[in-house]
Amino acid sequence: MTDVIINGCCGKMGRVLLELGKQHDFINIVGGIDLKDCSNIDIPVFLSIKDVNIEYDVIIDFSHPFGLDSLLDGCVAMKKPVVIATTGLTEGQISRIKDCSKIIPIFFTFNMSLGINLLCNLVKKASAILGDDFDIEILEKHHNQKIDNPSGTALMIADSINSQLEEKYDYVFGRNCGMKKRQKKDIGIHAIRGGTYPGEHEVIFAGHDEILSISHTAISKQVFAKGALNASIYLNKQHPGIYDMNDLLE
Repeated sequence: MTDVIINGCCGKMGRVLLELGKQHDFINIVGGIDLKDCSNIDIPVFLSIKDVNIEYDVIIDFSHPFGLDSLLDGCVAMKKPVVIATTGLTEGQISRIKDCSKIIPIFFTFNMSLGINLLCNLVKKASAILGDDFDIEILEKHHNQKIDNPSGTALMIADSINSQLEEKYDYVFGRNCGMKKRQKKDIGIHAIRGGTYPGEHEVIFAGHDEILSISHTAISKQVFAKGALNASIYLNKQHPGIYDMNDLLE
């Protein structure tokens, strides 16, 4: 059994994690961390990681980027593994995650869905085969409350593609560049925000007289919560280092 603390337990994703954790045979949610009003939460809730006074194995972070530094400080001080599922992180924060992973186990990915990570593997293969003969565009759709644009997942997909193309391609966001023809070495990345889209990503390979499309749709937030819970079980057995969904899938 893995005892878990949820950072951001009173948010939308935190509450989904709580419900799924109750149904999981190998997870025990023992507490949470949040600054928000936590009505109808039946676990101990602390204001910060420094206030936590109960035993636990792993922290799952589904909160906000502004709290990452203090969370990492606490995890490093107490030598506790952390699953980071918060999006919208800066390059500096990602660099800090890598530095801290030399001291504690950290599971970090831009998307906790198994399906999205399989999509990344599929588009890698497609890019290696189709190469320079197809134009590549990425379209992502999310709810109107999402703060990062484009999504971290869209960038993760683009990086997966570019890794097969010797990093030769440039990212063009929204194609808002006036009267200019598409360049051969472009990967277009386009974001749509509206309503309650949980998350949809499509990769389009457009060639001469044929189009290949690979897509993934998250119907609910549960797919991300399930991935985070499974990641916490996996991480509880690991040594210091940085891990992602590819490690979990092996």
